[in-house]
Amino acid sequence: MKRLFCFAVAWMMLLATTAPVSAQRVYIVGESALDMSAYASRKLGAALEEQGYTIVTAPQGYDYLISIAVDGYDRKAEAFSIKPEGKRIMVSGGDARGMVYGALALADDLRRGVRLQDIAARAETPKLPFRAIKHNLPWDSYRSSAALDQHMNTVRDLGYWEAFLDMMAENRFNSLTLWTLHPWPYMVRSHNFPEASAFSDAELEEWRTLHQGIFHLAKERGIDTYLVPWNIFVSKEFAAAHDVGRKSTYPYYNTEGDTSELIKRYVRENVEQVLEEYPDLTGIGLSHSEGMGGMTSQERADWMAATYLEAIQNVDRPVKIIQRLPQSAGTVMDGSTSIENERLTRETVESMDYAEGPVWMAAKFNWSHGHSTPTLVGVHGGELGDTFFKPEPKNYKMVWTVRNEDFFALRWGVPSFVRAHIRQNASARYVGGYMIGSETYIPALDYFTAAKKGVDWRYAFERQWLFYKIWGRLLYDDTTPDALFAQEFTRRYCPSADHMLQAYELASRTPLRLASLFSSTWDHTLYSEGMMWLDGPKMTYISAQDLIDHETLDPAYVSVAAFVDAQVSGTTFGPERITPPILASQLEADSLEALRLVAPIDTSGNTALLYEVADVKAWSNLGLHLAEKMRGATALQIYRKAGDARDQQAAVQHLANALRYWDEVVAITRPLYRDMPLTHMIGKSSDLQPDTTFHWDMLREQVAADVQMARDAGAP
Repeated sequence: MKRLFCFAVAWMMLLATTAPVSAQRVYIVGESALDMSAYASRKLGAALEEQGYTIVTAPQGYDYLISIAVDGYDRKAEAFSIKPEGKRIMVSGGDARGMVYGALALADDLRRGVRLQDIAARAETPKLPFRAIKHNLPWDSYRSSAALDQHMNTVRDLGYWEAFLDMMAENRFNSLTLWTLHPWPYMVRSHNFPEASAFSDAELEEWRTLHQGIFHLAKERGIDTYLVPWNIFVSKEFAAAHDVGRKSTYPYYNTEGDTSELIKRYVRENVEQVLEEYPDLTGIGLSHSEGMGGMTSQERADWMAATYLEAIQNVDRPVKIIQRLPQSAGTVMDGSTSIENERLTRETVESMDYAEGPVWMAAKFNWSHGHSTPTLVGVHGGELGDTFFKPEPKNYKMVWTVRNEDFFALRWGVPSFVRAHIRQNASARYVGGYMIGSETYIPALDYFTAAKKGVDWRYAFERQWLFYKIWGRLLYDDTTPDALFAQEFTRRYCPSADHMLQAYELASRTPLRLASLFSSTWDHTLYSEGMMWLDGPKMTYISAQDLIDHETLDPAYVSVAAFVDAQVSGTTFGPERITPPILASQLEADSLEALRLVAPIDTSGNTALLYEVADVKAWSNLGLHLAEKMRGATALQIYRKAGDARDQQAAVQHLANALRYWDEVVAITRPLYRDMPLTHMIGKSSDLQPDTTFHWDMLREQVAADVQMARDAGAP
């Protein structure tokens, strides 16, 4: 009903204009020789028709002419301009990709209600040349998990990829990286090792059609595609036929490296054959990582040179390269860092004189939890030296991989964080861009939504539209104003959603603050959305005691234990430090303001808006929960040190408040969210067990235990 009212208002506004849109005919002329021009014209034409314009196919009898063309004169690659001149609008790109962005920008204006007669001239230029999404595939996935297996049918549907790649183009992501342990048998039947494939000719043709379709859809949208496998892996059929690499097969992923000459030849020939049979595939990712245990850094580099790099040199076409960092410094596959290893990696990459364009050197920002602090504390394995930066590289650019293993269900959007991240970490010339995505989550099947009736999305990534829009548009231009994101809320939900962006900005700072406060490393060591961490072998709720004991990630943050020790000893922290009381106050203020902003929004009759508002409320109550838990943990630790019963009473009260806010989270999410499969729970590929799924409801007993712990605490 709410949406119908919005449409009615918009229609009345259209009727009030002097020239009815329905009477206006538009002729679009593009560069017929370019697939990307046809795509741009098609998407722009659809937007025009949605707004009531009529598309004509001949250059006569039109009211407006829109030209879409490449004009590289004095214009940077991927840049575009829109120039209205009377009844003609010229969309020009510095290259074909810029042309697509210009057409999509004009289409975006139309969908926001801007008439052709009111289109303003503008030009945009990209800040970063590499703007990628990390997308894991569910076959031969990095971990064997029911949470990943469930996406199989969705990800094998080209309809999903068309929608996902449309989203990428609209948000100006220009690279799609596809990750799986061992992709080759799903793409080709090896000329010399046909026994490596488990598929019949018909089955392999289905896989071939899928991959060709993905690469073609990406190419016509101006999106580069990369295959990023791990090493050293083979198919089970190959291992059985030749009695090699028995543990170099799915689902093993962190095993000893089998360096036999047969496997080298098998990998090299498969890489070369894939590059030859899939000309629309842009590039390959090089991973000196899992499946290479027991090998030194030099041995791994030599193995890659004899396989992937030799295959790339052998094919007669350009191939772009992603080099993943770091390569483990020792023989154990722990991702450890060292200056010596960095020097070896740099020397190897700088010897690649055949790569197409710069090599993209990709390092995980703050390990697997990039949605934390914009301060670079470390990469996978430890601190990153300046070897890759000094002297300035000539044939490669650094890429920050910002992993998200922290929120999958709840929507997220903090433009100020992304903007600050880019400005703080991408100003140097040696930085080429970012790669955004998850290891333990695939944004395909919507397995979250309980109340499906009335929702306006089909796929999981469509629920997180704000996440992708903020990252994509700000990576393209970090001066993009918040107004653009706020207008999208208005377009989707009418003026009643005017304050939604501000509410998300405030509420979804909660996981950023938790991940900055609670130091973590690899994927399963933190799950911010669930307030969980890996305590020994099992994921568990982050208790008040955990907050006391745990170190911080961001050096500006002060842990509970350090703060209480300072209080007891009479020392203080500088104004730049974020102490537990300051953090609790920040969480409380932002969460309460977010709740105030969404309180007047009427969600009746609009299930999609109901979910948007509910997620703000969930994040806000998680923020209030964390604030009270911080206060309770601090009071409890002071009581243990000083013995004042009033501190114990305060701890009990704060932790009881934290439980109350947790109950509010459960009340909000229980009717809207299913029990969700979660890779963090180490779920197997068999039937789901209760402990392989997540819902906030399942943790209530652990949350309540904090209150009893405070009551039972003994005096010092």
